[in-house]
Amino acid sequence: MTPDSRPEPAVPGIHHVTAIAGDPRKNRAFYTGTLGLRFVKRTVNFDDPGTYHLYYGDEVGTPGTALTFFPFEGARQGRVGAGQTGATAFVIPEGAIDYWIDRFDERGVDREDPIERFGERVLPFRDPDSQPLELIEGATDEAVRPWTEEVPEASAIRGFHGVTLLSGDVEATARVLETMGYEQRGEEGDRTRYRAPGDRAAVVDLAGADRGVQGAGTVHHVAFRTADGESQQAWRERLTDAGMRVTEVKDRRYFRSVYFREPGGVLFEIATEGPGFTRDEGLDDLGEELKLPPWLENDREAIAADLPAIGDADPEAEVTGR
Repeated sequence: MTPDSRPEPAVPGIHHVTAIAGDPRKNRAFYTGTLGLRFVKRTVNFDDPGTYHLYYGDEVGTPGTALTFFPFEGARQGRVGAGQTGATAFVIPEGAIDYWIDRFDERGVDREDPIERFGERVLPFRDPDSQPLELIEGATDEAVRPWTEEVPEASAIRGFHGVTLLSGDVEATARVLETMGYEQRGEEGDRTRYRAPGDRAAVVDLAGADRGVQGAGTVHHVAFRTADGESQQAWRERLTDAGMRVTEVKDRRYFRSVYFREPGGVLFEIATEGPGFTRDEGLDDLGEELKLPPWLENDREAIAADLPAIGDADPEAEVTGR
C-alpha cells in the first residue's frame, strides 16, 4: 500500500445495521408508524432475491441512520448472543425520552424503564420480533434530516447513536475496532466503550456473551462507512494485512461493500457513503416502488410474484408484543 492510497486514520462511524425479521408488514408498520422512520427503499436481498431488503432511515437515508431488514415470513426466532449485536441504539434529542415512554405505552411496545449509562439516559425496548433496541438522549448531527410525518421534530429519531457488539473473543474484536480507528473511552459494568471520530453513529460498546443463534430478532451484520471506492479499497488492504479475510467489492447499488467476519464472530461490512438512495427514485418517492438492480430486472415478474404484498403500512398490523 502506497502512502497516497492509505485510508483515513479511522472510519467515521456506522453506515447501516441489517437485521432479520419475520412478517414484513408488521416490520414496516412498527418502524414507520411507531418509531416514525422513513421507509426509504424497497428492494431485495441481492444475494437471495426471494426475500425483501427493506430500509428505514431519515428523510434521505443518510449513512449512519439506516436500519435495514431481511424479512422472512415464518422465520424461526433467533437468540441474541456472541456474533451479533446486543442492541442497536438510536439517538434522540435531550429531554425526549419522556415523549417516547408515553408513545410506547400507548402502543403496547415492550420496553424497560430508563437507565443511565456512561452519563447518558437510555430507554431499552424491543421490536415485534424481540430485537433489542435503545433510544439514547444525546448530541445530534445537523446533517441528519429527521422524518417528521409521525413524530414531532423535537422528539424524532436522529439516526444511530451506535451498537453494542457481543463478542466471543472480546480482546480480538477490540483489536479490529482499534485497527479501524476506534478509541477506547471507558468501561462500565461488563461493557467497554469505543468511539470513532465522526459526528454521528460513532459509538460501539463491546461486551462478551455466549454464542447467539441467527433468526428473527437478531442482527445479520453491522456496516461501517467510508468515503468512496478508493478509501474502501485501501481499507480492504489494511484489514487483509491485519489478518481479516475480506471479500471482493460488491455492488449494492446505493453503496459498494466489502465484508469480513471479525474474530469475535460479528459480520462487519465497510460501505461507501454514496451514491445513495435517490439514484433510482426521486426524494419524494423513496420507498414507493420495488427497485431491482439491472442484473435482476429480467426476472422482475417472477421475483415480485414470490414476495409478499406489503403495500402501505397498516396500523392494524402494528403488533408490538413478542
